[in-house]
Amino acid sequence: MVNADSLAARLAADRARVDAGLETLFETREAPSPRLEAAMRHGVLVGGKRLRPVLVYAAGRALGAADEALDAPATALELIHAYSLVHDDLPAMDDDDLRRGQPTVHRAFDEATAILAGDALQALAFEVLAATAHPRLPAMIGTLARAAGRDGMVAGQALDLAAVGGHPDAGALATMHRHKTGALIRAAVRLGGLVAVTEDDPRLAALERYAEAIGLAFQVHDDVLDVTGDTATLGKASGADAARDKPTYPSLLGLAGARRKARELVEEGVAALAPLGAAADPLAELARYMIERDH
Repeated sequence: MVNADSLAARLAADRARVDAGLETLFETREAPSPRLEAAMRHGVLVGGKRLRPVLVYAAGRALGAADEALDAPATALELIHAYSLVHDDLPAMDDDDLRRGQPTVHRAFDEATAILAGDALQALAFEVLAATAHPRLPAMIGTLARAAGRDGMVAGQALDLAAVGGHPDAGALATMHRHKTGALIRAAVRLGGLVAVTEDDPRLAALERYAEAIGLAFQVHDDVLDVTGDTATLGKASGADAARDKPTYPSLLGLAGARRKARELVEEGVAALAPLGAAADPLAELARYMIERDH
């Protein structure tokens, strides 16, 4: 069971830190296009779990990194995530009206502005990361680019769109989600780790095994919430996957089977943390939180 009080306090502190960093990107700035700037703000500053940057901080701290050194990769990763949601909600993709309890960017503004806002958020992510002077910056930029692009999240979105109305088996569904959702979660722990250690450090490999498992667990639980949650709690339309005839873990394994799969994946991820010892306890708590959350 997750230590709810300590985890809640840590999550709140890390989310506040991420939000403050994101806010500074839009303060005291004369934007060439105020409408574009407003759409970008809407896409990234209207709330959210901030789970991916929280993982950056947790992974980095587990290996001894200071929060100040983790700020840029955490912020960059959240900007990539925000861009992906803006585009994911578009009419040509999932055509969603709500995100985090607010109108999606293309509903609050218009479709063209939403596309441009997503483009700008993606570029801003690399601008933020590139402004650091870390000795492993090339590896960090490469990690983020691969996770976001044709071998990561974008590939997963393409597989997701192609799967609508189909009946993939468990292996094909896992492959899709390891790209669409898992890629940024793996990038989160790798970025945090790279701030602290070199690429050949065996603890970095342990973190990546952890992320591989929990990234899939996160998506399995998201599929469960789409069935069991309500729109007000989720901040987006519930039952949307079934309405679009999208393949999900509950549709493939049943609700009980999907919940069991998520628990198994979390325990697999926690076991991978053994080489890090007690320093990884916050990461284990985060893994269990992923399948206990209600949104």
